Amino acid sequence: MKKLKIGYAPTRRFVFSAEDAFRYKVMIREKIESFGLDIELVDLEGLNKEGLLYDDHINADQIANRFKQEHVDAVFFPHCNFGTEDTVARVGKALGKPVLLWGPRDESPLEDGMRLRDTQCGLFATGKVLRRFNVPFSYITNSRVDDPVFERGFGNFVSAANVVRQFRNLRILQIGPRPASFWTMMCNEGELLERFGIEVHPITLVDIQRAAKRVAAGNSAELKDAMDYIKEKLDWSEVTEEDVRRIAGLKVAMKQYAEQTGSTAIAIQCWSALQEAIGIMPCLANAILTDEQIPVTCETDIHGAITSVMMQAASMNQAPTFFADLTVRHPENQNGELLFHCGNFPVSLSVEERPKLRKHFLFDDHAPGTHEGQIKGGGMTLARFDGDHGEYQLFLGKARGIEGPYTRGSYVWVEVNDWPLWEEKLVKGPYVHHSVGIHANVIPALYEACNYIPGLTPDPVDPTEREIQAWLRGAGL
Repeated sequence: MKKLKIGYAPTRRFVFSAEDAFRYKVMIREKIESFGLDIELVDLEGLNKEGLLYDDHINADQIANRFKQEHVDAVFFPHCNFGTEDTVARVGKALGKPVLLWGPRDESPLEDGMRLRDTQCGLFATGKVLRRFNVPFSYITNSRVDDPVFERGFGNFVSAANVVRQFRNLRILQIGPRPASFWTMMCNEGELLERFGIEVHPITLVDIQRAAKRVAAGNSAELKDAMDYIKEKLDWSEVTEEDVRRIAGLKVAMKQYAEQTGSTAIAIQCWSALQEAIGIMPCLANAILTDEQIPVTCETDIHGAITSVMMQAASMNQAPTFFADLTVRHPENQNGELLFHCGNFPVSLSVEERPKLRKHFLFDDHAPGTHEGQIKGGGMTLARFDGDHGEYQLFLGKARGIEGPYTRGSYVWVEVNDWPLWEEKLVKGPYVHHSVGIHANVIPALYEACNYIPGLTPDPVDPTEREIQAWLRGAGL
């Protein structure tokens, strides 16, 4: 995946110290580079002798054109003094990308009473003008360059911008229609396209059957790699060599279809016609692809696939997601819940060194292809993009892994702050029994990303919206 590009447009105003503004331009960039984020900064160097946005020496069109030519994904306007609010707003409007507003805290006035920057005052002005231009923006508390709140806020903005970038370029590969009995998996494909620009590329189970059989019958490097991975990472003693080949063939075929169609996630009708057509369950193939940052959701859950892409983007694609049923309450812990699915959780998350590759435990034909076992606990985020009646929300909550009884399939028991509250919110909707988990705190980034996705409302349960906003202002540092 290409590095996220951030337009770096430091700004000053002519009535304050140009020398001090230049010094802060350099200092802020050096600080950002010290954060170790996987981003590329696109600056204003060469447009004038200072590389700063000020007055009419560089106009908004020149700056916007540079950023457009460089295909920036977001733009940062650090106010090195009061700044030039009208040009900032024009550039932000022209780009239509996430905007970050911040300025370093001012020093004490000089001995003669003069002030060098008045940065905070300029931030008030720019915020108002951005609103006049209908430009949504993120804001970091006016703070010193070395303050932890700046690093927290900048990193969170970068993650949010990555969510927005991937959300705006979403195409879901849909393999087969939803199972007939799963009315919960209905989605409005036309509305997703009209409202969010999300494309769904459907293929039939016959298409994937033919492709998987063709791959499995061959001797490609991709097939060999997939088979070697399965044999190395899993205990496959309960299945045959031919089963491993068919599972690997399905995994390769799904990935090839995703790449050919430019799809970033897959939603598959995982039962029961697929077992009759190929003789295997797709669970392990789904798990391997999800580990490779091509998340696959079961039961043709389009909204689940959208959620998965958003969550892994919020982690800067550093952690895999897992797609789970919210299944049963913990037998002893009143705030405990079982996250489960038949065998699709990423292998990399398994507690066991070599989890078992088995036949499915629920279906009469007991087709092979599920990998079973508990995954690691720790802190995690649970989320769900969903909607009905033309309104869409993003459920957000944090959980932590706990001990619980053994069960079949892929699973982890978790504890939340107030399960009855979660349950009520999930039942009343617009949500379903499916959720997506990730072992990372991505709630603030997803919350901030909603600021740039018209028609999507964040719906946090824990932390609350107020607590997220306080965290972004530096609470707990």
